[in-house]
Amino acid sequence: MVTLAEVAQHAGVSASTVSYVLSGKRSISATTRQRVERSIQLLGYHPNAGARALASNRSNIIALMIPLRTDMYVPVMMEIAIAVTTAARAHGYDVLLLTGEEGPDAVRRVTGSGLADAMIVMDVELDDERLPLLRATDQPSVLIGLPADTLGLTCVDLDFRATGALCVEHLAMLGHRDLAVIGEAPAVYERHTGFAERTLDGLRSRARELGIRLVHRACEGGYDAMALTLARIFDERPGTTGFVVQNESAIEPLLALLRQRGRAVPEDVSVVAVCPDQVAVQASVRLTSVAIPAQEMGRHAVARLVAKLDGRGGDEVVLIAPELTVRASTGPAPAAS
Repeated sequence: MVTLAEVAQHAGVSASTVSYVLSGKRSISATTRQRVERSIQLLGYHPNAGARALASNRSNIIALMIPLRTDMYVPVMMEIAIAVTTAARAHGYDVLLLTGEEGPDAVRRVTGSGLADAMIVMDVELDDERLPLLRATDQPSVLIGLPADTLGLTCVDLDFRATGALCVEHLAMLGHRDLAVIGEAPAVYERHTGFAERTLDGLRSRARELGIRLVHRACEGGYDAMALTLARIFDERPGTTGFVVQNESAIEPLLALLRQRGRAVPEDVSVVAVCPDQVAVQASVRLTSVAIPAQEMGRHAVARLVAKLDGRGGDEVVLIAPELTVRASTGPAPAAS
């Protein structure tokens, strides 16, 4: 393994000069800096992470809090995590992944131990118990998600309220007047998870404005749960012709059950999903959908966190505008018999 002393000898400078080039703590002439950097590159020198942390008083690590709950769609969470990791690495940071459902204890552990320089927090609830601790600490943080009160916080998220409204508008434009929403698992709403609550708020508000009848049913996902949910919807609202699905595990069961009932998509029933594009295009019927911009959310979060670490960023809310892609699952409402 190449040492700092060997880099210094190769560059014809002192070891302290190499150290100053690496840390940036002192001004070094451009010529000397270039000579040292060339030696580092030619010799393949990699500074010791522990020594760099001691010298700079930084760990160069970002903690990513991503509780992997059984009632959440893990592939989306992991796509965001990969985007965060890739973007962080481009800025010279590694990522510490915290996947437990620890709540405030995880925040205390990171802030009290020096494990990481900053935090990105996911699975945000409207009244998240972690928020008072995040507001109280000097350690920079960014939320991927939107709580009820964003004061003193930096948040990045898809505009889920606008997403719900956009789904209703699309179906209403096609003449559908009775809509059903297949939502996430009941526990997601019981926790008042931000993305689910805000989507539902957007759906209901826009439906009221447009005079659309709308019913929401939480669903565990899977065939059996979807069968019970769909039967209940058609018993209560037999005239339902439009579905909005915000539950990836319910999509294929819903499409299969509609076929079993003799309801063709989109001739008899239209379906819009809030899901990743990959899920929409690989479904048995290519779904009209609003995509989850996982990579964009991850990149935005890292960019704002790095700005905070560099002393350039303040508190802000970044909402990504939803985009609806029309595919084969939506069409004009059937004429009333």
